[in-house]
Amino acid sequence: MTSPDSRTATDSPDPHAPLREIEFVETDALLRDDVRRLGAMVGQMLAEQQSPAFLEQVESVRRMAIARREDGEPVDALAARLADVPLEDADALVRAFAAYFGATNLAERVHRIRRRRDHQRGGDAPQPGGLEAVLRELRDAGVSFDELAAFLPRLSVEPVFTAHPTEIVRRALLDKERTIVERLVADIDRERTPPERRSDEARIRLALTSTWQTAEAPSQKPTVQDEVEHVGFYLAHVLYRTLPVFYEAFADAIEAVYGQRLAVPKVLRFGTWVGGDMDGNPNVNAETMRAALDAQRALALAQYRADLRALGGVLTQSLGRIGVDDALVARIDAYAAQWPEVVAAIAPRRADMPYRVLLGLMDAKLAATGKPQAHGYEGIDGFIADLELIDASLVHHRGKHAGRFALQRVLRRARGFGFHLAALDLRQDSAVHDEALATLLADPGWTSMSATAQVERLHGVIDGTAPAAADAQAGSVAASTLAVFREARELRRTHGNDAIGLYIISMARSAADALAVLALARIAGCVEEGGVPLDVAPLFETVADLEAAPAVMRALFDDPVYRSHLRARGDRQTVMLGYSDSAKDGGLLASRWALQRTQVELAALAQASGVRIVFFHGRGGSVSRGGGKTSRAVMAAPRGSVDGSLRMTEQGEVIHRKYGIRALALRNLEQATAAVMQASLRPRPADPREARWREITAELAGVARAHYRALVYDEPRFDDYFRAATPIDVIERLHIGSRPSRRRNAGIRGLRAIPWVFAWAQNRSGLTAWYGVGHALRHGVETHGRDAMAEMARDWPFFGTLLDDLEMTLAKSDLAIFERYSRLADGHAALFPGIADEFARTRDTLLAIRDEDALLTRDPRLRLSIRLRNPYVDPISLLQVELLRRWRAGGRQEDDTLRALLATVNGIAAGIQNTG
Repeated sequence: MTSPDSRTATDSPDPHAPLREIEFVETDALLRDDVRRLGAMVGQMLAEQQSPAFLEQVESVRRMAIARREDGEPVDALAARLADVPLEDADALVRAFAAYFGATNLAERVHRIRRRRDHQRGGDAPQPGGLEAVLRELRDAGVSFDELAAFLPRLSVEPVFTAHPTEIVRRALLDKERTIVERLVADIDRERTPPERRSDEARIRLALTSTWQTAEAPSQKPTVQDEVEHVGFYLAHVLYRTLPVFYEAFADAIEAVYGQRLAVPKVLRFGTWVGGDMDGNPNVNAETMRAALDAQRALALAQYRADLRALGGVLTQSLGRIGVDDALVARIDAYAAQWPEVVAAIAPRRADMPYRVLLGLMDAKLAATGKPQAHGYEGIDGFIADLELIDASLVHHRGKHAGRFALQRVLRRARGFGFHLAALDLRQDSAVHDEALATLLADPGWTSMSATAQVERLHGVIDGTAPAAADAQAGSVAASTLAVFREARELRRTHGNDAIGLYIISMARSAADALAVLALARIAGCVEEGGVPLDVAPLFETVADLEAAPAVMRALFDDPVYRSHLRARGDRQTVMLGYSDSAKDGGLLASRWALQRTQVELAALAQASGVRIVFFHGRGGSVSRGGGKTSRAVMAAPRGSVDGSLRMTEQGEVIHRKYGIRALALRNLEQATAAVMQASLRPRPADPREARWREITAELAGVARAHYRALVYDEPRFDDYFRAATPIDVIERLHIGSRPSRRRNAGIRGLRAIPWVFAWAQNRSGLTAWYGVGHALRHGVETHGRDAMAEMARDWPFFGTLLDDLEMTLAKSDLAIFERYSRLADGHAALFPGIADEFARTRDTLLAIRDEDALLTRDPRLRLSIRLRNPYVDPISLLQVELLRRWRAGGRQEDDTLRALLATVNGIAAGIQNTG
């Protein structure tokens, strides 16, 4: 074998050359080139950092994996080859394969940017799904400029970032990844000179090598503050830069389609749960709430100060050459009296530059903001007012093209992010509220009281006629609960009203659960102008809770005390829908149907009650937890349920994939916004067939749920089988999330949905997404006919999207590899055959409904993406099986084996994506 040191990146072996019958379409030729280049550089790095012999070992295993995939050879030979790998080599081998498909991931992301650029240069064909393309469709559907202008103030898109215990990429590695992306983007059209390309490749090799030498995850479990810092990276370093570009693109698209310019109002908002999600996490409390918002404010202020310094280099207009508004001069004089040392520090040669002087004084005010001293900004409004003062002066004095563009970008950021970047949602389990109330009301029987009786008692607490203790023993649930509400009131005062988002009630099951929040807030003194200044959002999670949601919300809308609160909040009610627990409870089809039906019923109820309802979608990355393309999900939502608003959680690898690169963040935000506009302004017309489709789907959901629960909850051997046939015992030891992996209950019932889904993704089965669905689809074909099922898949976006998501999961699953995991369990012989039969039934029936011969026939790019990764993911999976066997045989005490296992978990997650 030729020494890697003697090769260049261009003459190294193509890391994907042996993959036969793969054809890149002509527009993807540069993607193939990027994959080859990065793969060659990874190979060089491995030979240098490990040895040429190690690289040959990697290549040997990869060739076996390819042969297994391309020639249909059994998995046993590859598994036997990996069973002989010494422990000291296993970790490096896993990381090597992860490095290869990590390079593929980056190449694909950059190619998405390339495709967007190609569309933008293509003349009259805007990229499908983007703002301009959808605006054209709306115009052609009869939406006038005036109708659009009237609608935009109601338009709201709000991604909410949450901590996610399946993936957290270290900040140091994010920076190295950004370097690689920047170098690929620099040569995105192959216009770099040879010296420039050599420089780019040197920097990429440096990033690859440094990444190899850096541990993927910290050795210690992250704190809440670590999670705050992680989310802050995307908010402050990606979205902060992207936001003004989004508004510029939106305004340009409107002008291109309608021929008129329109000032786009605030459309984008951002939220976060990190530091405020107390549900099952004892590490989150009043202190983390303040720490999270303090950290976000520090990031925001640092970004604004950097912007002001940059503006100072642009707005250098001198008195004598140009005039300025008297109001601006008066503002300088007022601030100069507060900050004489700042004025004194300005060089005399710059004293005739009024904009620059004011910017310097504004920087001083930003530096003092939030500190216990005078003259800092009390809130974002003062900062915005100063920026608007400069903007008005520029308009009045021929400054339209002399720095106003840069100033407008800062204004957009200030209006969009405030001093808090993202609103902090608060979330707590309703059972915790009940425990606190039992103490504060001195009523041990509170939790056993009927909901009706609780409501009556809570009315008295809220209106002040029923006694309640305002203090509790330090360290008690009641004391910590009251502290949260008091901190919320104080944070609204110190960080702005918009700094606190929703108060979300997990496991909400009655009207009393929502009234409990108002009562606790009253007891704690979280009151402004006579009312509780919090938007209360019940979270309906299980299938049963979703079915009960209309009755709960009807009771709330009819409750005079709650309705008074709602009226003070603008008669706007947010309801959160739980995708994760409902799917864990009843399987994918039952969950999706319950979510769909609940939205239909709640939208009708809200309209009849004179309330505007906003649905908050608690989606995760995997299909089992609501994952999939946001734009498709919006278009598949029930008519009238979107109504101008989209609020959704973004978690783990989804945050990284959607918001890790500015251009991709922009594209994702555009697609989501465009879909909301389309679904709101011109929803699909009512289809008379839909009533029948709903009857069929309700029937199928019942069949699927029964089959799913018969295995997961009723089969007595399944709990032990799950713990042996998945790496759940390793996942529970991961140092990637501050929240415990389970709730109070033992077994599968107490396990959170995230590690539940993650475990089944790791063993390559994807069972949580398809088990039970095959039974239901086969029942549908046999009972209603294939043509009826095909019609639903073709003409009903809800059902078509469900099948799309199902198909993706099936394509990423590998039952042959899953069988290797299953053999680790005592229940293998009894349970695996039935599980394998359901997989085959799901796949075959789906293909029959769609009249296709293979999965992902209609999505060749995704099919190619999966095929490129499989030769690298498969060996990691088989190594994980072998390491699990060794680790468990050793009593789970071998730290070196556990470290190698943790590397396999991270590698498989990055390779298959959509994992948690």
